[in-house]
Amino acid sequence: MPRSVTWSGEERRRFVDDGVLIRRGLVHGAVLSKARDLVDGWLNAAYDPARLTAYTERSFAPELEEHPDLLALYGRSGLEELARDLLRPATAAPVTRAQIQVRLPHSAQQPVKAMHVDGVSCPHLEPRDLRTFTFIVGVVLNGSATADAGALHYVPGGHHRMARYFATDWTLGQPAQTPDDIDAQDGTAFTAEPGDVIVMHHLIPHRVGTNTSSTPRVMAYFRVSHAQHPDLALKALSDPWLEYPALAPLARPGTV
Repeated sequence: MPRSVTWSGEERRRFVDDGVLIRRGLVHGAVLSKARDLVDGWLNAAYDPARLTAYTERSFAPELEEHPDLLALYGRSGLEELARDLLRPATAAPVTRAQIQVRLPHSAQQPVKAMHVDGVSCPHLEPRDLRTFTFIVGVVLNGSATADAGALHYVPGGHHRMARYFATDWTLGQPAQTPDDIDAQDGTAFTAEPGDVIVMHHLIPHRVGTNTSSTPRVMAYFRVSHAQHPDLALKALSDPWLEYPALAPLARPGTV
């Protein structure tokens, strides 16, 4: 059973300030091992090198995105309860699929993702399409816990800058995802062991780089949305606490 299914007051304030929360070792035991073995089996038996760019832009193991062993990472680890706790008293839409991202080892010739926010001006979407959400949860399934091993890099507090950008310098349909000052940042590496979890506000800019280690870096991601997100999506780009009723009062004046 998970140690805790709520966030502390300090964690809530940190999420408002940084837009990121980390829980070490939250996912463990059979829930972790079954998911890891499932993805390892797919990499050994079904991975198609010719589709590497498509996998990187969307998801590895796309045929497994609704597999019970992957969904258990979210539904049987305490993550679902933690997700609901961030949104309370609002409700979350059901999470019905996982995204698998793999950074291949030995500096493989794999597309490198620049700083971006998901679902806005993505290269595989029409310019005016929005595929946004409220926050994302990532679970480490495998990989070395070093910054140069294909780690996720994020900009703490970057959701404040992105909200200003979307409010003043961006229009729906333009190709640029992030402003120049965000593009120039390297970000903070999520150095983590299997079973560690990261929660990021949708507006946190992030990227993923090359994996120079000998072990694939494997992450399972779950996109969590406020139940009314389709109606709130465009406004939420410039109002980062629109979908977080309990956290909005913690946002200090002038942070957006």
